[in-house]
Amino acid sequence: MSLATRKPRNTSGRRSGAPTISDVAVLAGVSPMTVSRVINGEAKVREATREAVNVAIDTLRYAPNRAARSLAGGGQMRIGLLYSNPSAAYLSEFLVGSLEQASRSDVQLIVEKCDIGDHEIEVARHMIESGIDGVILPPPLCDSRAVLDVLTEAGVPTVVVATGSPPEGSAAVTIDDFEAARAMTEHLVKLGHSRIGFIIGNPNQTASRLRHEGYLAAIADAGLAPDESLVVSGLFTYRSGLDGAEQLLDAKDAPTAIFASNDDMAAATVAVAHRRGLDVPGDLTVCGFDDSALATTIWPELTTIHQPIADMSRAAVELLVSAIFNRRSGGKDANGHVVLDYTLVRRQSDAAPRRRPPSRVHA
Repeated sequence: MSLATRKPRNTSGRRSGAPTISDVAVLAGVSPMTVSRVINGEAKVREATREAVNVAIDTLRYAPNRAARSLAGGGQMRIGLLYSNPSAAYLSEFLVGSLEQASRSDVQLIVEKCDIGDHEIEVARHMIESGIDGVILPPPLCDSRAVLDVLTEAGVPTVVVATGSPPEGSAAVTIDDFEAARAMTEHLVKLGHSRIGFIIGNPNQTASRLRHEGYLAAIADAGLAPDESLVVSGLFTYRSGLDGAEQLLDAKDAPTAIFASNDDMAAATVAVAHRRGLDVPGDLTVCGFDDSALATTIWPELTTIHQPIADMSRAAVELLVSAIFNRRSGGKDANGHVVLDYTLVRRQSDAAPRRRPPSRVHA
């Protein structure tokens, strides 16, 4: 059973001034590259598509400039993807979506590892020097001020993905992490849980803060007493999930449910429970976040927040390609913020608590 909890929205806003090739592409329902091919009179365009583009050009009164005419013949666009993610499941889905959309958009995708630390600026500069046209930054690099500053100073169009705080001057693709975490916590409260443990993600990622705040908001809304012993630190890694789960379950008044900030840490929590002879979900409910492939690989399969990782990466490629085309055709940079839907997906890892929960706090 799945419970949709939020609808997608685009907060990019419409730019004023002369229409751009991207505006024509959106109205015609095609890519900017296809618009350029129609403008140049290339034969390899379906007649229906050509007609749709011409109608859009007439409707918007778009005047093709020299840059727009040269787009299709200017060589293949090259975009970069810098990654540094400890979750193999997350990264795998992200790469699949990115590669699919890059192929569909007829652009070359350059993927390079960029571990946060002493060499992150060096890697970013190396990609810039290679002549890249734009860069996508998935988490945790989406929140790396050092990398973002280097790209901004070089004037490289950038799209950040899954940040809790989209930086000025960059386009972004996110979900509402706060509302998603609140929805999951509310779900656990409705099941009857009042001792709900929470494993925070990487403290350097803004999405971690929003998920924590969403959890706290739901606890407060339910009239439950805040308890610092129910919140432990994590790093979005399986190892940190093991440590966090051990800490929560070692408590004198252990939680009846644990909500981990990603599926890796939730899977680790299930492993710790099994090691201790606890039944999931009979003795302990465990929930995650992401709905990565891992969520349906372990047993029991995880109840989790579905974050459309592949769709987010596809949207990031689309945004970046549009921004690069806009710049080449003389338009303004498009720093849009696309917010995609999330879904609470119920599987086999959640249930009502067996033991009677402690009393609630009354005002």
